[in-house]
Amino acid sequence: MSATAEPIVRPLEPGDHDRWDELWRGYLTFYETTIADEIRAVTWARLLDPAEPMKGALAFRDGVAVGLVHHIQHRSCWTVGDYVYLQDLYVSESLRGGGVGRALIEHVYAHARSIGCSRVHWLTHETNLDAMKLYDRIADPSGFVQYRKIL
Repeated sequence: MSATAEPIVRPLEPGDHDRWDELWRGYLTFYETTIADEIRAVTWARLLDPAEPMKGALAFRDGVAVGLVHHIQHRSCWTVGDYVYLQDLYVSESLRGGGVGRALIEHVYAHARSIGCSRVHWLTHETNLDAMKLYDRIADPSGFVQYRKIL
């Protein structure tokens, strides 16, 4: 596989399930977590449902899926244009630092622009220092700290 070839990013298609699932499991392993099969099945169905605000894409190098991104369109009380929340981004470990993550984020930026959104935003774990090097180059830090309550 050529590490220098530009990745090709495209929206998820029904036949992508196995490729998506392998990358999704890699993402979950990276964050040392698991998700029940039922939740993965619902997530896959939502990602393919045109009526859902959730979307996803895969990045390919030499025909091999090497990265994924999930994003969710949502309203904001701060702007007329919706926002897009980039929820999940994952690149195969052997290809990190080679432009795949950037291509996936640029895909989300282009999608958000095409539907009139005014912002793309996301979170990352404070220990994800390698990813933060990329994020610092292609986005603006918000200065906010996340709080949450699991219900």
